[in-house]
Amino acid sequence: MISLLLIEDQTLMRQGLHTLLDLEPGMSVVGEAADGEAGVRAALALRPDVVLMDVQMPGLNGVEATAAICAAWPAARVIILTTFDRDDYVFQAIRAGAMGYLLKDAPADDLIRTIRRIHAGEVFIQPEIASRTLRELLRPQQGPLEPLSDREREVLVLLAQGASNREIAERLVISEGTVKNHVSNILSKLQAENRTQAAELARRYGLT
Repeated sequence: MISLLLIEDQTLMRQGLHTLLDLEPGMSVVGEAADGEAGVRAALALRPDVVLMDVQMPGLNGVEATAAICAAWPAARVIILTTFDRDDYVFQAIRAGAMGYLLKDAPADDLIRTIRRIHAGEVFIQPEIASRTLRELLRPQQGPLEPLSDREREVLVLLAQGASNREIAERLVISEGTVKNHVSNILSKLQAENRTQAAELARRYGLT
């Protein structure tokens, strides 16, 4: 018998899952929780075979709750069951210790199979999510300066050399207002708080 804990803040969804899974031979729902903090307490008290975890919940979210459960109980088997297929949620959930990631619109049979696979010690991510996630992991990562246009790079080089907006405008034959716009864009793209930080990034990554 596979014991299950449901951590889901939507009452109708939680009750529906409870009914569905209790009717499945070899499965039994031993507990429910409507938020992350209650879910962590229930998981550590009940030690179910598999935990079904929503992502977005009040207070402690599903990723944080998963991390807390797995930190205190490394043998926990958590399946993220959510409406969100965002890549950042997938990455965060797997890093937190989740062994499965499934969307709520998946057929009931897929959910049952996933529970059995996770209970058997496998790791499973819904195929369409897994393929996109793998492509993202294999995609060459942009360097910190990649988002800058050619003109913004020219401005950044002069900025890093200590030139004022007026001096940059004269060197590049553009208006000071245009320089100010370029500097603003540079700070935004580099997530730099000021010109000094932007100049440091330029030096760090070999632009000057």
